Amino acid sequence: MKSEDNTLNPKPDIATLVSAAMPRRFADDRLLDSLSKLFLILVGSALIGLSAQIEVPWYPVPVTGQTLMILLIGMAYGPVLGAVTVVAYLLEGAMGLPVFSGGKAGWPVLVGFTGGYLFGFVAAAFTVGMLAVRGMGRTITGTVIAMVLGNLVIYACGVAWLQSLIGLEKAIAGGVLPFLYGDMLKILIAALAMPAAWRAVQKFTGK
Repeated sequence: MKSEDNTLNPKPDIATLVSAAMPRRFADDRLLDSLSKLFLILVGSALIGLSAQIEVPWYPVPVTGQTLMILLIGMAYGPVLGAVTVVAYLLEGAMGLPVFSGGKAGWPVLVGFTGGYLFGFVAAAFTVGMLAVRGMGRTITGTVIAMVLGNLVIYACGVAWLQSLIGLEKAIAGGVLPFLYGDMLKILIAALAMPAAWRAVQKFTGK
């Protein structure tokens, strides 16, 4: 007799937002799959660069859209594609494109005071991508948890870098505390945006 107990059946992999929205023929065709990923990397890195130029007055420091976009891309793309997209963004900036915050560019930015945060973006995108393929990002609670962990990764990398230059106390005071309120706002935006995006994809694809 056939069992109806779902626990006896293998649990299907949870797709990322991008893979769920992608037509099935893209996944079945190696060339289309590669081209679609290249397109996503180019679009994603461009969005990160544009978001880094957005500055909203906020207390105690202005808020940019950079970290929000990076973490959203990590959750939407998944760990590998998300991290590769952030690496592409960093390479674009290193080559001279004005994609860093305030229109800055070049290798000096990567090895300057904010270098730890920039490299931390790669680790954060990978982290939230790993959480996304495990089901987070589909609900408000899951998105909040993923965003908090992603921000913690960025803070950890940034402070570790800064403390070697200015000391731990100053690194926390100048590199973490001023940004907490702004990051709370970004977490709220993501908590509303990601589940809504999932509902839209499920509605139009039937997945």
